Amino acid sequence: MFWLEQHIDRGGGLEPKERANRLRVACDAMRIRVAECTVRYEGRLNAYLPEATRLVMVKADGCVAVHADGGAYKPLNWMNAPNTFTDEGSSWIVMNPKGERLTIEFGEIHFETSLEMGEDPGLQKDGVELELQRLLAERPEFFGEGMTLIRREYPTPIGPVDLLCRDAEGTTVAIEIKRRGEIDGVEQLTRYLEFLNRDGRLAPVRGIFAAQVIKPQAKTLAHDRDIGCVEVDYDELRGIESDAMRLF
Repeated sequence: MFWLEQHIDRGGGLEPKERANRLRVACDAMRIRVAECTVRYEGRLNAYLPEATRLVMVKADGCVAVHADGGAYKPLNWMNAPNTFTDEGSSWIVMNPKGERLTIEFGEIHFETSLEMGEDPGLQKDGVELELQRLLAERPEFFGEGMTLIRREYPTPIGPVDLLCRDAEGTTVAIEIKRRGEIDGVEQLTRYLEFLNRDGRLAPVRGIFAAQVIKPQAKTLAHDRDIGCVEVDYDELRGIESDAMRLF
């Protein structure tokens, strides 16, 4: 939920800006607008997007993002929550506690809608990942002689790490398992390690990133962060002969 400062027209023959009274109301809906617009950012630096057709999205948590028809998922400009959102009709103004300001001036509006989306259940592992986790939990020695399982789905403040183990030397090991190993998975494990290493009962905690296939960029990032990588052969874990498991 975020705070929407909305200008309410009370009438009375005054100029729109003079008769606008600000009303702070709670908003918990996704709002989407496709329109001709300009975007100006003022803060750590100044940036300006000239007029073009863009998609502007205001999420229920307060995040505002401006997208073009390109660039994949990355917005051209955005403002994370918490912030104050002001709807002035022909413009939206977003300001955060740091004093950064995003001003979106609208021209022709092609499409607009809003929708209460409710709570998202979060990312669910597919059947292969769940099966990999189960099989590796039963065979922690795949990650090194003397490795033992402490717990599956060990909780952290930002979500559970797949396996928490202890190696032969008594060091705690956090293992994140994916079907395809990409940079996002390494980033996820990095965040888990940051929280786990704050727990004096567990620290120091090292990480292992396991997947059927790990992309070279993910291996490079993992190596830079002292995270081990294991490529896992699913058939081997299920008891079919294979020599495809490698430790990097």
